[in-house]
Order: sequence, then C-alpha cells, then structure tokens
Amino acid sequence: MAHSPEDLMALLDELGIAVEHFTHPPLRTVEDARANRQDMRGGHAKNLYLRDRKKRNYLVIAEENQPIDLKRLAVAMGADRLTFGSAERLMQYLGVIPGAVTPFALMNDESREVAVFLDASLAEMECANFHPLTNEATITIALTDLMRFFQHTQHEVTILPLKEL
Repeated sequence: MAHSPEDLMALLDELGIAVEHFTHPPLRTVEDARANRQDMRGGHAKNLYLRDRKKRNYLVIAEENQPIDLKRLAVAMGADRLTFGSAERLMQYLGVIPGAVTPFALMNDESREVAVFLDASLAEMECANFHPLTNEATITIALTDLMRFFQHTQHEVTILPLKEL
C-alpha cells in the first residue's frame, strides 16, 4: 500500500529533515506550478516516470526548464527506447497518480525497481521544490537533505548533465 503525505512528513521529521510546506490547488503541469509559486525559494523540478522497451522503470528529476529529448536521454541512461510509464505502472511502482510524480514517491519503491537520474543543474542548487506525494502541496527541501532521503530509501542516484544531451 502506498504511503501518504503524512507518512512522508513523519519520515522527514524522523530523519531530521526540515522542509517548507505550501498548499495550493492541484497542479498537473509545469505551467500550473508556475502560476502557483507563492513564496517558494529554490529550484523547481519536473519529474518524469519513464520505462524502456525492457520494462525497466526510471525516475528522471530535471530542472523545470530543461528540454528533454527521450532518444538522447535513453542513450545517456543506457536504456532501450524510453516512453512514459502508464498511470497503472506509476501507481504500481511509485504509488502516486499522474501530476504527483515526485522523488519522494521512492519511499513506495521498497523493492528498488526504479532507477533514479537527477539533472546536474538541479543537483547543484541549494534547495528545490517537489510535491509531497500529492499535487495539492509542494515542499522546499535542501538538496543535501534530498540526497539523505535517497540514501534512506536505498536508491542510488545517477547525476546526468541534461544540458549537454
């Protein structure tokens, strides 16, 4: 069963990770997010749940303005023809609905079947903003703390220079 936003906040608290929390109407796109920024500081991300022809699962966490070429991305990731994963697969592997894809959904991937790729330009930022398992809120987290979260979920993160693809 998928974890709730409350489960996530309890885990972050347990890990000693402080975040800023913002509520807003449901956001499904980067454009929706831009219209509801409030006083959020730091970078903003787009999160892509992808799969390849061999049915391997990927989470790509990119700076929101970064163009993504799936063919070039597949080569850089060592994947075999990337496509967007279905809503059913998204729920099965990450426990979230479309529009709520987030790095925090990795807490639902206990069997570690989702490979994680982080945009180098986002990784270099002090902090960034992500949905906390729901697209009705956003939290700001330090990137060092996000990396601690990945360690906790035992997900290895590959940093990719997406600007160079």
